[in-house]
Amino acid sequence: MLPKLPKIILVTGFAPFGGEKINPSWQIVKALPDMMLGCRVEKLLVPTEFGQSITVVTSAIDKLKPALIFCLGQAGSRAAMSIERIAINVNDASIADNAGAQPVDTAIVEHAPAAYFCTLPLKAMMTAIISAGVPAEISNTAGTFVCNHLIYGVLHHLAIHQSASRAGFIHVPFLESQILNRADTAALSLAAMVEGTKAAIIAAIQNHIDIKIVGGKLH
Repeated sequence: MLPKLPKIILVTGFAPFGGEKINPSWQIVKALPDMMLGCRVEKLLVPTEFGQSITVVTSAIDKLKPALIFCLGQAGSRAAMSIERIAINVNDASIADNAGAQPVDTAIVEHAPAAYFCTLPLKAMMTAIISAGVPAEISNTAGTFVCNHLIYGVLHHLAIHQSASRAGFIHVPFLESQILNRADTAALSLAAMVEGTKAAIIAAIQNHIDIKIVGGKLH
């Protein structure tokens, strides 16, 4: 008899920011299947705004009670899908968010831990993405813009509510359509990043319920 699968997986992507017309993170999320290994995939568009981004995602977490939470965001300077290891309690924005806020050297949550480690199986996810033919890496910095802000807020929310949900963040490169006028800038195709994200989610589900897929069947 197979173990009970986690019922809900929450996957989030950001709205475009910084003058971009699209955000690859949301394009990837939209393209994901609605079911994966028997789990319902809930997709959520997140505003690229300090404060509001955390509110939107933690409200969805409280409503859906997902077993696994994958937050995706754009990191246009990177050439691989970057699985973040840690989120730090700092806002330090070099540009304004979509609401015009540009905090400098402020805490995300006052009197809270300096950092939280992401709780998804990072190495298993990286291995799965690379096996799908997509470049991937473990990153030790999620930056200090809204991406880091969001995953810190999510991990803090889970910690203070003693939730068993696991959460993490994947930074993704530009899409190829975003670099037409940017020389020497890395990019990946949407199809590649969708496949990489699917591989990462499957690896996390398998790790979460401690099962293997052999010959296309659950064991």
